[in-house]
Amino acid sequence: MEFIFRYFYVFYYVFSNIIVIVMTIISLETPAETAARIGSRVRHARLAQNLTQAELAGRAGIAVGAVRNLESAGRSTLITCMRCLHALGVVDDLAALLNPPAPTSIAQLARQEQVATRQRARRRAAP
Repeated sequence: MEFIFRYFYVFYYVFSNIIVIVMTIISLETPAETAARIGSRVRHARLAQNLTQAELAGRAGIAVGAVRNLESAGRSTLITCMRCLHALGVVDDLAALLNPPAPTSIAQLARQEQVATRQRARRRAAP
């Protein structure tokens, strides 16, 4: 029963935080603040699974200092962050952020197809 409760808690926590991440992207937070918030969420997910930083680092195949930097200030490479998320088993919860939303109208579908076929950005008009 404890395992189910812990798993549910981790899933709920990560899912609710994905919503916060999406809202953060829209807000006026600086990238450093966003990175620190992600690091904080990694720490909470790790603690919900009752893992030490050393255990997470071992599972992720990274140095303990890398986990410490990620959790304390959000200073991390994308690879290090993804390795931690994989080791915690929460990487699938980020799918909503990585997959584009489904089109809700024919106009949106046409725009998506046009963007998919473009190779270069349009040139900006001279001021």
